Amino acid sequence: MAMKYQKGTVYLSGQKVKMWYGKYMVYQKNQDGKEVRSHRNVAICPKANTPKWKAQQILQEVIVRESGGPGRVHTLPPDDSVTFRWFVNQRYIPMREGAWSPAYKKSNTYELGHYLISHFGDLPLRKLDAFGIQIWLNQLAAKDYSEAVVSHCFTNIRAITRLAKKQKYLSEDPGEDVTKPQTKSVERPVMTREQILSLLGAINDVHDLCLLCVGIFCGPRASEVMGMQWKSWNGESLTPHGTAYEGKLYVGRFKTKQSKAPIPVPELVRPVIEMWRQLCADSSPEALMFPTFGRGKRKGQAVPRWGKNFLTWSVRPIARKLGIPDHLVTFQVMRRTLGTDMQKHGTLKDTRAYCGMPASRQPVTCMSRRLSRVF
Repeated sequence: MAMKYQKGTVYLSGQKVKMWYGKYMVYQKNQDGKEVRSHRNVAICPKANTPKWKAQQILQEVIVRESGGPGRVHTLPPDDSVTFRWFVNQRYIPMREGAWSPAYKKSNTYELGHYLISHFGDLPLRKLDAFGIQIWLNQLAAKDYSEAVVSHCFTNIRAITRLAKKQKYLSEDPGEDVTKPQTKSVERPVMTREQILSLLGAINDVHDLCLLCVGIFCGPRASEVMGMQWKSWNGESLTPHGTAYEGKLYVGRFKTKQSKAPIPVPELVRPVIEMWRQLCADSSPEALMFPTFGRGKRKGQAVPRWGKNFLTWSVRPIARKLGIPDHLVTFQVMRRTLGTDMQKHGTLKDTRAYCGMPASRQPVTCMSRRLSRVF
């Protein structure tokens, strides 16, 4: 019988007397000398006074006894040919990138190469230890890298070492005992009420005004607002049906489950949306609320806008004339400003719900009315 690594399965059976049974695979050679596989069921013990974990232990002993051992476990080759770079590029990224959004894939792949592979790339994977990882993280913090960079590096290195252990490339997880070092506090700016009012008052284009009002007063992510379709608007709220990134619409894809919930629109913003709907060339349900024209293969098609391009060419030139710094004119700052201001008109739970974070959305309608009275 071939030595195969397996745990088997335990299950209950019997009507009058419940018994633990186990099933596993047996590998034998047929008359032609070819290895064949068959299933085997064995009675383990009565269920009474025997928990499931005990039955699993007994079954494992049966499997080891029949196979002559627990099986071969994959280990690193003795020549250290498996480097950190190889494992990240050939194992970690291919196994994890399916769950990454396009934006996250682009940024995370860059960070893996720029910070992790550049430092540990040629190191044999089995020589990676907790001390070396901790010193590297401490050095990043000492060089005044931002909290986001250090946190991402901390999360990525732990995810890599955890997968390496699961895949039997490492006998132990060196990232398990690593801690995230302290970093300098990062300033998170917000726009003032005066800056918001002056910026809105200086914009004459209805499309730009509508897009900016949704960004400031509704707090969606840039990818969510650029992916809005006219079927998202019901007169009182906006319901995202997808996200847009770099001019491409991804229907049904969101950052969190809470992002699918309707976003209440303050009363002062509703007339602006209706005004843009009347002027928009295509306001059919499937049409984009804020489209632009395609280029190349998509020439003549309506495609989602790039958030950075909209802010760079349509909003920031006006903001500079008003003395508003460029770093304040981002969708992230608008979202942060909304969350900061709303804490004065509700609880933190309400704020998180309004911004599409994990929380109930029930009380946010009243909150949007209060916000309308503030401005």
